[in-house]
Amino acid sequence: MSEAMGLDPADWVMWREMTAMRAGVDRALEHRLQRDAGISAADFDVLRSLADAEGHRLRAGALAEALGWEKSRISHQVRRMADRGLVDRQDCPTDLRGTWVVLSETGADAFATASCGYVETLERTLFSRLDADDRAAMRRVAAAVTDGLLAPDVQAFPTR
Repeated sequence: MSEAMGLDPADWVMWREMTAMRAGVDRALEHRLQRDAGISAADFDVLRSLADAEGHRLRAGALAEALGWEKSRISHQVRRMADRGLVDRQDCPTDLRGTWVVLSETGADAFATASCGYVETLERTLFSRLDADDRAAMRRVAAAVTDGLLAPDVQAFPTR
């Protein structure tokens, strides 16, 4: 059946293993973030982006772009996080349509609390299971796929 769908059976096995690996690591990270800081992986991604940004703030559109999210997803995520005090929203004085998303003190504390466990979980579930050659191969594969997704002939949402 797999060959009739255009992929070699071994490629289907690789795809299932890869998606199972990612789902397992994601579950472990999500559990650890909830346990340690009461935040989701999406919260952590936003907090990490803001913690790394100059002035601990980004325009909402730049945050969406940095995370590869749709603007509507950022809008909903930021609203939920602002309601919980993890981020602040500030109007942009030079563009009345623009909004800054700012890391709050509560968000910085949650990020600091979550970071050590996040790194430890990544190390335990992923990196400790790979030798230097495996890591180099995964970096090459990730770069090749990511570069391919940016190619002009690749459509994220093909039309029919």
